[in-house]
Amino acid sequence: MIIRGFRETDDYPFLCRYQLPPEQAIYTSTPIEVIQAFRADPSQKPYVIYASDHLVGCFVLNGSRSANIYTDEWSSLLFKSFSIDARHQKRGYAYEALRALPEIAKQEYPGKTEILLTVHHTNTPAISLYQKAGFEDKGYRYAGTHGEELIFHLRVKEEEKIKSR
Repeated sequence: MIIRGFRETDDYPFLCRYQLPPEQAIYTSTPIEVIQAFRADPSQKPYVIYASDHLVGCFVLNGSRSANIYTDEWSSLLFKSFSIDARHQKRGYAYEALRALPEIAKQEYPGKTEILLTVHHTNTPAISLYQKAGFEDKGYRYAGTHGEELIFHLRVKEEEKIKSR
């Protein structure tokens, strides 16, 4: 699996054919909406997930403090608009992508020590997946447009420095 930043000429044609079931579309932005938001605000950096030369997923990372309305912590990175194309679901790609987030954060967002996401309180499959991937529900809530959102946290651990003798 490869996760990388969105490239207009390489990825946009695939995103135009992306399929998201209607029952999931109520919980996340479509990839086309993600790209439109990125064009308006480049701090909302889209990422694409490829497996076997197929674009299987999409998400956004935003390190801008002004975009993160869920905490006053400047070192938090916001993860949002996560989805897996309907034709590629139930194959472990979502879990694998979530497990890769801390390394992406360390490489591309130095100084960020935590990844935050929000999940609608009725989206039990996503809640279970996020918890399995290591995200924690610390009890913080947000009154979203469509109801209560749970705010999940994932620490980005710094590499332990090995002391030489």
